[in-house]
Amino acid sequence: MADPLTAIFEQIKKYNKIIIHRHQRPDPDAIGSQVGLAEILRASFPYKQIYVVGKHISGFDWIGEMDTVDNQTFDDALVIVTDTANAPRIDDRRFDNGDELIKIDHHPNDEPFGDIMWVEPDASSCSEMIYNFYQRFAKELTLPKKAAHALYAGIIGDTGRFLYPATTPRTMLVAGSLMAAGANAAEISQHENEITLPVARLSAYVYDNLKILDDGAAYVILTNEILERFGLTEAGTSAIVSLPGRIHDVTAWAIFVEQEDGHYRIRLRSKGPTINGLAKNHDGGGHPLASGAKAKDETEINQVIDELNQLTQSYTNQKTKGK
Repeated sequence: MADPLTAIFEQIKKYNKIIIHRHQRPDPDAIGSQVGLAEILRASFPYKQIYVVGKHISGFDWIGEMDTVDNQTFDDALVIVTDTANAPRIDDRRFDNGDELIKIDHHPNDEPFGDIMWVEPDASSCSEMIYNFYQRFAKELTLPKKAAHALYAGIIGDTGRFLYPATTPRTMLVAGSLMAAGANAAEISQHENEITLPVARLSAYVYDNLKILDDGAAYVILTNEILERFGLTEAGTSAIVSLPGRIHDVTAWAIFVEQEDGHYRIRLRSKGPTINGLAKNHDGGGHPLASGAKAKDETEINQVIDELNQLTQSYTNQKTKGK
């Protein structure tokens, strides 16, 4: 049987209509891998119809904009989903209306979907995977400047501008190659580093109200009332997720963000303890050091805090024994 990359490339060559999806509530890697792949295919196969679909997020227009596609377009189409671990998170629920479905992702493959799956949990980002795909078939594919721009944006988004452990020597080589292909690293970093004044004020609130427990577990709870005070919605909180990690005393942290229906979305991050098991216990999942989950009420919030505290305690004890 052919390896996944070869199987995917054969399907791409076979179909004249290709529709590319990504996950809901996208981050730079979701948009970057989706748009980057589309731009590679548009440049390489100008006679094919290539579309990117999903909710329009104006804050990511600098990476690429979504297409408007009617239901009939999915007939006899190849559908590719990038950077999405499970089917319920796919943006645009028509993903299953095509002729063939392909999954390209770098999250743990806990919930497989698709006719062909290419999953590499050790990759820094799905955008790095898309570049690797281009490089594998570079004799037949073209990497335009727009694609390099989108893929570089995705890589620095998921690596925190190369600060996270997922960054490898290969990641840096890919980033350099994308810069050589036209990605403006300084401009992209400025886009991803900038925040609005309301987010700056929320950042101050997070630092002022962050609870840090003895063994490095930290958390902050952002209610709808607090977000309203700063003139922000839940979507506007993504920029503050990494803030607790800058504090030396913080080992792992949870940010609880209230949703319109009263339940809480939880963003979990870690500098060492594995947290995706905790996330799975609370209707979530993700990477070992970056995951998401949900809490239905205050009782479950306290459960998550207790479990996070237990993880940091175990991690601290192991480090102490290892000295």
